[in-house]
Amino acid sequence: MVGARVPRIEDARLVAGAGTFVDDVTRPGLVHACFVRSPLPRAKIGEIDVSEALELDGVLAVYTAAELNPGAHQITYALDLPGMPPVPRPPLAEEEVRFVGDPVAMVLATDRYIAEDAAELVIVDYDPLEPVVDYKTADTSENLVHAGFAGNSAGEMGGRPASDLQPLFDSAAHVVRQQIFQQAYVPVPMETRGIVAEWAAPTAEMTIWTSTQSPHEVRGFCARLLGIDEHQVRVIARDTGGGFGLKVAPLREEVCALLAARALGVPVKWIEDRQENLMAAGMSRHEHADVAMAFDADGKIVAASIEHVQNVGAYPTPSPITGGVVVGILFPGPYRITDASFSSKFLYSNTLGRLAYRGPWQFESVTREVLLDHAARQMGVDPIELRRRNMLRRDELPFANPNGMTYDNVSPLETLEQAVAMVDYQAFREEQKSAREQGRYIGIGTCTYVEPTAGSTPFHATEGATIRIEPTGKVNVYLAGGSAGNSLETTIVQLTADALGVALTDVHTILGDTAITPFGGGTGGSRSGPMTAGAVQAAAAPLREKIVAIAAHRLNTTPEEIEFTGSRATVRGGDGALTLAEIAETAYFTPDMLPPGTAPGLESSGRHKTSQMAIWANATHLCTCEVDIETGAVTLLRYIVSEDCGSMINPNVVEGQIYGGAVQGIGGALYEHLAYDESGNPVATTFLDYLLPTAMEVPDIEIGHVETPSPGPANLKGVGEGGAIGSAPAIINAVADALSPFGIEISELPLSPSRIVEMLEQARGAGKEPA
Repeated sequence: MVGARVPRIEDARLVAGAGTFVDDVTRPGLVHACFVRSPLPRAKIGEIDVSEALELDGVLAVYTAAELNPGAHQITYALDLPGMPPVPRPPLAEEEVRFVGDPVAMVLATDRYIAEDAAELVIVDYDPLEPVVDYKTADTSENLVHAGFAGNSAGEMGGRPASDLQPLFDSAAHVVRQQIFQQAYVPVPMETRGIVAEWAAPTAEMTIWTSTQSPHEVRGFCARLLGIDEHQVRVIARDTGGGFGLKVAPLREEVCALLAARALGVPVKWIEDRQENLMAAGMSRHEHADVAMAFDADGKIVAASIEHVQNVGAYPTPSPITGGVVVGILFPGPYRITDASFSSKFLYSNTLGRLAYRGPWQFESVTREVLLDHAARQMGVDPIELRRRNMLRRDELPFANPNGMTYDNVSPLETLEQAVAMVDYQAFREEQKSAREQGRYIGIGTCTYVEPTAGSTPFHATEGATIRIEPTGKVNVYLAGGSAGNSLETTIVQLTADALGVALTDVHTILGDTAITPFGGGTGGSRSGPMTAGAVQAAAAPLREKIVAIAAHRLNTTPEEIEFTGSRATVRGGDGALTLAEIAETAYFTPDMLPPGTAPGLESSGRHKTSQMAIWANATHLCTCEVDIETGAVTLLRYIVSEDCGSMINPNVVEGQIYGGAVQGIGGALYEHLAYDESGNPVATTFLDYLLPTAMEVPDIEIGHVETPSPGPANLKGVGEGGAIGSAPAIINAVADALSPFGIEISELPLSPSRIVEMLEQARGAGKEPA
């Protein structure tokens, strides 16, 4: 069953419209929340007049920071690692607003329409202040986003100093340098954020229905926030319509809903609308870096350096350093680099706060792979050949990269060669020559990367599972959940059926209810496959052993002679047989018929612990495209991914993850841009302005698989984030290759038509018209 293309179990419910999302939840006496948000990027908050809003029929309360914020006992996240600099995160804005969309007041009314109307009646006296809009100059600005954070610094980290490498650069045969800028873009889940919070005063208990990737993190966070014990908090997450990192932890609006539910004593619902999602949920990717590589005369990399600067906005969640520093650490990538340096700076600005987004360190691949193609053109070497000369081979593993990461069980060269073969690289180069003679500009680009999956941060270090076989022989599996469109239900059913030896149709999952599921870290960090597999195996192994022992006792044979598969126990070479239902009936109802010393019942709990810092996965993305040099339009022709994620629980699920991540990277390379004007106003708060790729722009994605051993359970590796890591660099390199006759090197994203036309005009103005 593991390895089979089993149809998604979730689809029967979701396609029929029978899913249960947060907005489907209703409670007696439910009230709806709406936020009064700042129209200014930075201003002092003066008087807030809520009197007219309170007079509106149906309004129960209007809270400002003065009333609501004191109810917060502690605002901390499990993903904020010890030793990280503090990050200010008031529930409602205090003293100053710090970005357009900053929540200033919270209106609670009997329905959302009344709450929206009342929010417009709240009058806030703002005293505008000069904002810090451009993070690139934030460290030298006289203005501070947060008082007490000199130079608008949210923190710095680094490795070996760049000065150590200067002799290597000075003596190198070839040196390439480039500054690369990546625009801000955002997770755009189909379901926006949402929460229903219900406080029971007599028992001091909070029940939460929310759209989350990590129900147990929400439970722990709420307990810390309210100063109560975790057993007083129950979190229920049914269906979640996409997360991508946005929903790994509660953000400020969810905090307000929890505080308001306790203060008001009635259930509170808040559902984010799309404009709020684009304006106030959280941004990612906004950063730049100065990167350099030195090569010897044979094109071997001698040294590499990256100086990375990242915009964290006004209120990053969790600590931006946690994911951001990995950009520098992973910059050497899957290459034979022995000397490297990195530095990382994180700067506050009066823009939307940073959050994790599918492969939050993705910029390491953007910078490295774009620089490698630039180097190939500078040295007159084919970019694939340059990679072959420098890429790690299996017989060199494990390999410690110079920034402190040790790679093992990866196959970067094999994925590169598979992708090159799938596209027929030489044939494409011949086609490219012919196309250029006809005035058409087509190009090819690749990205090969290594990705840490199922990492052992303290919060994510273990995952638990409980399996209960009911007296009917049906199997219930309980896991923490956090499924957000990643087919967790289907994969858990397959894993459980395989581990126990039962029929798929006999297995049912219970996810996302902290009252009944064991603790787990949820979905994030490409961990769900390996960690749930380990947890299921830990719970299933003793249970299967017990099933076989009971069957052997009942059939008067030894456990070694029992074959248990398809929910049925048989004697090898004999006639005796028992169904799982019959075995379960014995375990529960006739315990005297059990083997001596065997406890009644059929249930087991297990917990899996990661045995290493990370399980390494890798892939190569390859893209071909055509650029219209008059309009700047980019048409993707072919898109190929060669992926090594170890064994596959379900190839359909694996490929679905790759498809989705690749499309998000396509959006980041070509279309998506959370832009601000010079005054700090967001200019892309609807899908008219914030462009997403559609089925019309995305070509068929072709996938090849390479499998190398994994130290993880069942030879599994994570696969959730890789598609979003490798896609943007491959597309950038394809566009740069197409435009190489004009001498164009790409240094700024996204590659919108207007930007491409501008680059072409500059090239022509500099006399770089192709022959």
